[in-house]
Amino acid sequence: MSSSHNATTVPDVQELTCAIQEKYTEVAQTPDRGFHFHTGRPLARMLRYPDEWVDATPPSVVESFAGVGNPFRLGALPAGATVLDIGSGAGFDAQQAARQVGARGRVIGVDLTPAMVTKARAGAAAAGLANVAFSEGRAEALPLPDAAVDVVISNGVINLCPDKAAVYREIFRVLRPGGRLQIADVMVQASVPDDAKADINLWTG
Repeated sequence: MSSSHNATTVPDVQELTCAIQEKYTEVAQTPDRGFHFHTGRPLARMLRYPDEWVDATPPSVVESFAGVGNPFRLGALPAGATVLDIGSGAGFDAQQAARQVGARGRVIGVDLTPAMVTKARAGAAAAGLANVAFSEGRAEALPLPDAAVDVVISNGVINLCPDKAAVYREIFRVLRPGGRLQIADVMVQASVPDDAKADINLWTG
């Protein structure tokens, strides 16, 4: 009964995946076109990222930033740590993480949208950051082995995932014992009508 009900109120996973990729391909390739969510340098300032962090990040990365909060306000990342950024986009947060963990640390960015991964790789090269790498992947099936990272960060991404329980199982799997989770995301504080749950436009941003 429960799974049947969910099937009528949650968009088809493949359809949702394609819609998310289409939307965030636009954010990667045409960031100035305007979206119903904030982006870029004004958003970073709104979310209280220090100006010096933004200035140190290539403009091509900053322009496609589309987070909803600032996961670094939950604490600085330890030097030498291995960090996973789920839904890394153009690499804005991953670059901040790479600078915090230093040359002995490592940052792994995973994103669903190929255009974002391509842009993130180019941005890391432009910034001269050798300790960060990006790959395509889904939050529900992370392309990492067990106990691979010390910290998981994510910014405005888990809300896009229809199977959030699977995402958190994957986070638990890839974190080392004593690892940390630092996320910024949107939450609902009241019941969501079924017609809203089924509206793919509300899922994609």
